[in-house]
Amino acid sequence: MPSAAKKVKWGILAPGHIAKKFANDLLTVESAELHAVASRTLEKAMDFKDAYHGKVAYGDYEELMKDPNVDAIYIANPHAFHKEYTIACLQHKKPVLCEKPLALNSSDVEEMLQTAKKKDVLLMEALWTYFLPHYTYVLGFLKEGSFGKVLSLEADFGFQPEYDENSRLFNKKLGGGSLLDIGIYPIFAALTILGKPKSIDAEGTFFKTGADSSCDMLFEYPNNVKAKLRSTLLEKTPTEAFIECEHGTIKLHTQFHKPTKVTFIDSKGNEMVKDFTTTTNGYNFEASHFSELVRQNKKESPVMTHDFSRLLINTMDEVKKQIGLRYD
Repeated sequence: MPSAAKKVKWGILAPGHIAKKFANDLLTVESAELHAVASRTLEKAMDFKDAYHGKVAYGDYEELMKDPNVDAIYIANPHAFHKEYTIACLQHKKPVLCEKPLALNSSDVEEMLQTAKKKDVLLMEALWTYFLPHYTYVLGFLKEGSFGKVLSLEADFGFQPEYDENSRLFNKKLGGGSLLDIGIYPIFAALTILGKPKSIDAEGTFFKTGADSSCDMLFEYPNNVKAKLRSTLLEKTPTEAFIECEHGTIKLHTQFHKPTKVTFIDSKGNEMVKDFTTTTNGYNFEASHFSELVRQNKKESPVMTHDFSRLLINTMDEVKKQIGLRYD
């Protein structure tokens, strides 16, 4: 493990769109650096390495896993491959930060978590919103309790990409669809703010590829507390979150899953706006957290815990069951 004076050397497996944002923000993390990149084609890996100041490029994923200089691996390939490559990295004793969702279903997630435990290696699901300053501030504000108990939550996430059945978003074999890709964020909001629901009601629509095009969800909690959630690839939505409390309302502005503004409105109508926008994409907060876990030789994040990843995938499994969505 790297010492306190040594930077954590990262490897990136599958240098796609999200990996570019992650690598760009990694440049701002003082305790870390990009060391190696692996792609199915060496040329792509070399281009990525040069663009984000890496040291080594590989045209084979296993070469990255075998690199003795790599301290941590960020996995950013399509959802359907997360399990395979996460387990392979763990077998090589490499700490893994795997993009959300951790896998396609709860049994796969459990196998990944058990492998990490057996190999005594750090594994964390990369749900970056949990580490963003605006979101941690809101969670702390709710815990402090000045607005009283939460009465309801509404959160949506929707955009309309150009339809291409070969694209990852529409390809069911790759884990495509609105639920796993973007519906995970409204669900994440409900679970972190309200916890595990006592019941779930969900309806979905589908593309001809079999991937879900939209998902509407209602989570019910004790004392008539409800969370109304939506994800869609059919239209652009505000992508906001509203938390109604006993003594006020909290609004997480558009793109609530990213660094954004938050408005607090008390029972008298007084407003306070806090701006948490940053010059980075926001992945640096997650990367910094994970890098510190690696430096301390930790095996699990105290924030994005294994049990929370279990709760998240179990909840999504229930939603999938209700809308009739199944991934082979």
